[in-house]
Amino acid sequence: MRTPVSDYLDEVLHACDADDGEVADYIPELAKADPDRFGIAVATVDGEVYSAGAVDVEFSIQSISKPFTYALAIADQGLEGVLEHIDVEPSGDAFNEISLEPSTGRPRNPMINAGAIAAHAMVAGDDADTRTSRIIELYSRLAGRELSVDEAVFDSELGSADRNMAIAYMLRTVDRLDDDPPDVVRGYTRQCSVSVTAVDLARMAAVLAANGVAPDGTKILDTAVTRQVLSVMASCGMYDAAGDWLTTVGIPAKSGVAGGLIGVLPGQVGIAVFSPRLDRHGNSARGVRVFERLSRDMGMHMMEGTEAGRSAVRAASEHDDELRVYEVAGDLRFVEAERVLRELTGEPEGDRLVVIDLHRVHRINDVARRMLLEGIRRLHLDGHPVRLVDPEDVLPDPHAGEGYVPEVFDDAKAAIKG
Repeated sequence: MRTPVSDYLDEVLHACDADDGEVADYIPELAKADPDRFGIAVATVDGEVYSAGAVDVEFSIQSISKPFTYALAIADQGLEGVLEHIDVEPSGDAFNEISLEPSTGRPRNPMINAGAIAAHAMVAGDDADTRTSRIIELYSRLAGRELSVDEAVFDSELGSADRNMAIAYMLRTVDRLDDDPPDVVRGYTRQCSVSVTAVDLARMAAVLAANGVAPDGTKILDTAVTRQVLSVMASCGMYDAAGDWLTTVGIPAKSGVAGGLIGVLPGQVGIAVFSPRLDRHGNSARGVRVFERLSRDMGMHMMEGTEAGRSAVRAASEHDDELRVYEVAGDLRFVEAERVLRELTGEPEGDRLVVIDLHRVHRINDVARRMLLEGIRRLHLDGHPVRLVDPEDVLPDPHAGEGYVPEVFDDAKAAIKG
């Protein structure tokens, strides 16, 4: 059976593909971007990636680098040490505003350029090259592959970095930057010029979603660090659109002027969108629409109350060549339903009976219900008769589409016997 998740992303890609917005033109190299490129990638915390569109196209990470460098600064200096230099309050300003706390001179938060430049300078290292090397090493570990700097973007961006240079000198005058401003801006610009794909960014976001743990079980970032980073992303990651984003989308996020946009749903998935057309806030116009659609369709708003996640597929047993039983357990949301569908994709075409046992399921939200019914429909189209065990009626009205309704039983023995 083919999973419907990728097909759903194809549908979202088509529905959100409008031509509004313009590519960033204040950096000459970014002005050359193809405005029609558009891709979506979703990575689960255990390493599965679903995608649609231009997800293998490389582009510069730009401001999406900010939360990850902030994480490294905290790991190097400790949270209290970083808070002495960088505040965590939403600024309500554009990304490149000179926004400092009047009483202390601290940048308002690490997601605007002033705070990001200060965060870069707090990464341990004697000079820009050392700091940048450690930063790229972290990004590579998070993405699961070796990343590198796009030298053309770096040269172009450094040549137009007057405002960032002014910000760095200003930080130096208020004792929030100890290092040489041109050295720091050079390193910060290289950090922003790292080449990534939408798949890379989804994987990086998924590590944040997993409390800093990579799919192979490696602990890359401490839980306290990821909690701090996600909290600041939620309140400050979308600049002067942060309040509207939090209320309408409700997913910690960060954008970049090359057209990237990431979101992190803690404990579930990392999401990335690439589309170079930007709205008036400097965020990917298509990317914003994608996240609005995903949040609405998939119940991903972090303020929506859900039951604690539990194991999805408790057991999958093959009684004989003519029967397969999948026992599902817990509360089903998107991430749990995705795991069920992933198990069902192992069913080859044929007429083997498939029994889906829901007697240990407590609750199924709307998106999980639609995903499960689509999986049942596809099993049917592949030739499988499907029977449900649903004594508590957690999947009412199980019409799977195209007139197919699976038989429903009160217990597994009755379903197997038929």
